[in-house]
Amino acid sequence: MEGIIWLLVAAATVIPMLKLLPHFGIHKYWAFAGIIPLGALALIWWMSIRLQELEKR
Repeated sequence: MEGIIWLLVAAATVIPMLKLLPHFGIHKYWAFAGIIPLGALALIWWMSIRLQELEKR
């Protein structure tokens, strides 16, 4: 049962990231880093850094 929940959470993380990351100039396959623990947090941090860089321009 825990494995099914983990798969659902992983899919709910990876699928939106596949669409969001290219808008920030990050290769879309980095979305699979969201599967590992704290991977999604690291991706969100990376996207925020890129957003700050885009706002400066």
